[in-house]
Amino acid sequence: MTAAADRFLVGVADGRSVEVLTAGPADGLPLVFHTGTPGGLVSYAPLIEAASALELRTVCYARPGYGTSDPQPGRRIADAASDVARVLDRLGATTFVTAGWSGGGPHALATAALLADRCLAAATIAGVAPYTGPDWLAGMAAENVAEFGAAIDSEQSLTAYLAADAAELAGITAAQVAQALGGLASAADRAAVTGEFAEYLAESNRTALSSGIDGWRDDDLAFVRDWGFSLDQVRVPMSIWQGDQDAMVPFRHGEWLARQLPHARAHLLPGEGHLTLVQARIGDILGELVQLAGRQ
Repeated sequence: MTAAADRFLVGVADGRSVEVLTAGPADGLPLVFHTGTPGGLVSYAPLIEAASALELRTVCYARPGYGTSDPQPGRRIADAASDVARVLDRLGATTFVTAGWSGGGPHALATAALLADRCLAAATIAGVAPYTGPDWLAGMAAENVAEFGAAIDSEQSLTAYLAADAAELAGITAAQVAQALGGLASAADRAAVTGEFAEYLAESNRTALSSGIDGWRDDDLAFVRDWGFSLDQVRVPMSIWQGDQDAMVPFRHGEWLARQLPHARAHLLPGEGHLTLVQARIGDILGELVQLAGRQ
């Protein structure tokens, strides 16, 4: 089930526009939530409800190339900060908190680093570490090793690889999600892919690929290239959430981020997977985020 939300376009740099979704109290502190990869602009009721209970206004946007957001070939992770700033300006918001799940994690770090005068706190949830950091591919399921191996090889190799996967995911149903994930889903994650959460994952994939693979491709390429900012620039209060049963973003990514960001609260959790953190712990994550922002 999807929660009621407002959708609109916001003009950003270079004549582009991005599609934005907002939900929850209009006067709440914005929670800029960065979705995973591939991630469509779909409202997820448990996230919105947990945020609303904390007086947060959920704000999501489709990164360039996803849905109706204009593509931005060659974009870097750092470019997210400029788009987020324009969205916040449109909303009349001076401050915000941010969280990013999976492929959204680096984008949350970028907004925290480059909009430090406006960002009160940040969280990464099973977030990818920089390619120059840990032994990046070690511990990933074979599907991710193949996908990112193609990204490392060339844009052409990645385009061919994703085109084949997209043909399956573009029409995926909730009942097909667990099987489609293959080795990417640990036992803990497979158990989480049921009911409303499975519906959300399926709709997110369908929406992400509704306009092709540009967003997915450009996310992958950005992960394995220079991010355009340094983790030393991330100085806002923050938390890191990572499970040891994660076959998509291995546990070592969270461990490495915790070492590079020693001021962060690190939750390196046994038994948690990649999906379970959002499916079962989003209330805890947002509760701590509000506390870190001084809005308890």
